[in-house]
Amino acid sequence: MKDNSFLATGEVYHVFTRSIAGYKIFNNNKEFSRMVNCLSYYKVDDHSVKFSRFIEYGENGVSQERKNLPLNNNLVDIVAFCVMPTHIHLVLKQIKDNGISIFMSNILNSYSRYFNIKNNRKGPLWEGRFKKVLVDSDEQLLHLTRYVHLNPVTAFLVNSPKNWAASSYGEYVGEKNENNVCNFKEILEIDPISYSLFVEDRIAYQRELAKIKSLTFD
Repeated sequence: MKDNSFLATGEVYHVFTRSIAGYKIFNNNKEFSRMVNCLSYYKVDDHSVKFSRFIEYGENGVSQERKNLPLNNNLVDIVAFCVMPTHIHLVLKQIKDNGISIFMSNILNSYSRYFNIKNNRKGPLWEGRFKKVLVDSDEQLLHLTRYVHLNPVTAFLVNSPKNWAASSYGEYVGEKNENNVCNFKEILEIDPISYSLFVEDRIAYQRELAKIKSLTFD
């Protein structure tokens, strides 16, 4: 994968953003769910409903209103995601020119407003501009999704990626059937059983790799 300052339409990128000073900004299920709703809502360029109405129909924003969002009007396709307590990993395909930049601005600003109001807080919530890396091949993309889905396991927050609700792993292994956030089936051929083995067989290695990195980098 290569750094790329210009975000090309039709290409896939690993996008990463972190809270300022490693501040824990996702502390409970409601806050994680809020960001997942932001991902689902703001990937579309235009909307038939306001965000507040979009999320009021249940904890995960499941509603009949969702079906009224415009079709084929995405800024981005979300290939994979994982929301962590202090940062977010996204794998995004840019559908419209400048789509990733607009999408990221929308989700980060929306969550900042929510978090600051909720906590009577002022000031920035995110550490500068998001980082992005171009994904060069389908093989790299497949391995990247595994890395993203294993983040909470590597951090010892859970012992299996299936136990972390704020990621797309459940979509990949067939545990979520309605109101999915991601669109990966046109890019990757995923067999749920094989993918589960592919990811979970890597748990021990990725944890050990993380330990080594912690000894060599700040």
